[in-house]
Amino acid sequence: MREYLLTLCVTAAVTYLLTGPVRKFAIAAGAMPEIRARDVHREPTPRLGGIAMFGGLCAGLLAASQLTNVGDVFRLSDEPRALLAGAGLIWLLGVLDDKWGVDALIKLGGQMIAAGVMVWQGLTILWLPVPGVGNVALTPLQGTLLTVAVVVVTINAVNFVDGLDGLASGMVGIAAAAFFMYAYRIWYGYGIEAAAPATLFAAVLMGMCLGFLPHNMHPARIFMGDSGSMLIGLVLAAGAVSITGQVDPDVITDTTGSVKTTVQTMVPVYMPVLLPLTIIAVPIADLVLAVVRRTWRGQSPFAADRGHLHHRLLEIGHSHSRAVLIMYFWSALIAFGAVAFSVRSSSLVIVLAIVLLSAVGLVILLLPRFTPRVPGWAQRLVPPRYRARRGPAERPGEEAGGADGSAARTDSEAGRRPAGATALGEYDRLVRDGRPTADNRS
Repeated sequence: MREYLLTLCVTAAVTYLLTGPVRKFAIAAGAMPEIRARDVHREPTPRLGGIAMFGGLCAGLLAASQLTNVGDVFRLSDEPRALLAGAGLIWLLGVLDDKWGVDALIKLGGQMIAAGVMVWQGLTILWLPVPGVGNVALTPLQGTLLTVAVVVVTINAVNFVDGLDGLASGMVGIAAAAFFMYAYRIWYGYGIEAAAPATLFAAVLMGMCLGFLPHNMHPARIFMGDSGSMLIGLVLAAGAVSITGQVDPDVITDTTGSVKTTVQTMVPVYMPVLLPLTIIAVPIADLVLAVVRRTWRGQSPFAADRGHLHHRLLEIGHSHSRAVLIMYFWSALIAFGAVAFSVRSSSLVIVLAIVLLSAVGLVILLLPRFTPRVPGWAQRLVPPRYRARRGPAERPGEEAGGADGSAARTDSEAGRRPAGATALGEYDRLVRDGRPTADNRS
């Protein structure tokens, strides 16, 4: 455990220290795209944060290779080298996209190539334990196709959820922490050395996210861009594929004495393959909803819009920070709930705790709907967000209403309203009418 913690700290420290110089480099290189209608931030912000995260990945793997016990992973397995090769390709593709922009189909092809490189070097799915059936061996073609699908879906799920300051790095960091607990239990609890690479990948991924998060919290000083979001998505998928492809369920059966117990124990890592990736179920749900929404409108599944889950949270009245924390909460509940279920699936306490926390999460999610109407005499006694909004003639410092008769906004309201929100209605109207917008204009 100490060596994994040391690897995590080295990765986080290098990522944190590199992010500042990378930000200056991104500004000098002009990697600061203009604000679009769907964006939430107010000022142009540099991208290319993935450069610092890739540096942290390399530093973490280098430090781990020099340690006594974790270093055996590099001597006994080719998986770290496979991860580094795939990560290098996807990172280079992301850097090009952050600076000059890359067509969506070209990015999809690059993601498949990166996944194929990892499969070629041995990082692939070999078998699946199916409840009620047992262990099902996969042919090389089936394993390759399934591995590529898991990697591509995970990369795009993380890329789609990267829409608010600190959202993607925090959610992936939570998923990595849950995955580390699961993989470490498989390795240490059952003595299965084949789970060591997945444990290492999870520790390095946590370090990458923790090191970058202080620079990316609201208001963000730098964005990770596609070079970062695709990179951490690939590392997360590589961990799931590693433990899926290399951990023989029969070894766990020898310990548990039951195939049924073994399949139930392995469910949290194989559910990600089947769903895929339960530990990042929130980004996966956002990905599926985005594809369905855009296809229903007659758009490309890769066309950008403001319909993601985090955009919806802002629309119903949550602040930027609260929307991010709500997404954190649901990610942690699902991820750690899956890990707890793998330990004691028959425990009524775990089920009740998950149900109770889900109810609390729903209340917090709908909190803006419960905002009370405060009478006039109590306006000065409550926080500003609960006070009634007044017209332009009643309060100084307000802007006049628009020509279309829209209500005026106070300066404080303008500060709370996310950038781009004023263009949301116009943006949706143009999309419904089929007219070109800044996102789909050829």
